[in-house]
Amino acid sequence: MSTGMSLFVTAGTLLSLLFFFLLLHFNRKVENPGETTGHDYDGIMEYDNPLPSWWYWGFVLTIVFGLGYLAYYPGLGNFEGLGQWSQVSQFEGDRQRAEEKYGPLFSQYRAMTLDELGATPAAVKMGRRLFINNCSVCHGATATGSFGFPNLTDEEWLWGREDEDIVATISAGRTGAMIAWGDILGSEGVVDVADYVQHLAGREVPEASAARGETTFITYCTACHGADGKGQKVFGAPDLTNEIWLYGNSAGRIQHVIRNGRAGQMPAFAGKLGEDKIHILAAYIKHLGSSSLPVP
Repeated sequence: MSTGMSLFVTAGTLLSLLFFFLLLHFNRKVENPGETTGHDYDGIMEYDNPLPSWWYWGFVLTIVFGLGYLAYYPGLGNFEGLGQWSQVSQFEGDRQRAEEKYGPLFSQYRAMTLDELGATPAAVKMGRRLFINNCSVCHGATATGSFGFPNLTDEEWLWGREDEDIVATISAGRTGAMIAWGDILGSEGVVDVADYVQHLAGREVPEASAARGETTFITYCTACHGADGKGQKVFGAPDLTNEIWLYGNSAGRIQHVIRNGRAGQMPAFAGKLGEDKIHILAAYIKHLGSSSLPVP
């Protein structure tokens, strides 16, 4: 926060504690001890007596404790505290202790191949827990994905399904991008290319527009999707000849993608999970949808 805001928070906090102490201290003194205040309710008389000493000093100790807490932990603006504590250091410390405790459980599988791990029930259970904790928010608990998030149980793998491809995807993340072609192609051009793309998938479309779309496709789209439309994993470009569509397979959806483009981002997990956990997670993901995968 800014220096001004830091000073405001610090002053406000300390002055509040001072105010509470003074309010407590001056209300300890009474004018007529042992006499009533004149207030009664249901036969109960209110006496003008001071706070009991244990009660008074109990309140004072809470204020002293608050000052000690604010001195040790960050609570006064930009002051970091004498203990140098922070949420980040707490998290890193907890993670390091967890790694020291549980790391050997993951490292014991490091020498096994992904196929061997996929046939090992204990490793599969670990992989499933890793998947649920880190991947299910996007791909779903069953890994079938949703609109804009790939289904990991089918045969469509934009970046490849080889062991090294899966590990690389989890470790470094992926960035998929398709530029918007609406301004370049125009409305009719977008419709023509969409018809040709549907033709590649085996659908019946107007022959004239599909023919025009083919010419445009060869000019603008083959660099990523290939001349045959089957895509290229080096770009993460999808195969357009099947019926697996990440953003919907209706004519309107296809036209929308061509017109406006797409941008997808998968975060990198190398820094969060480490090599051993990624190795087990990759094995679980590789064998998703396979009948040979043991049920956790």
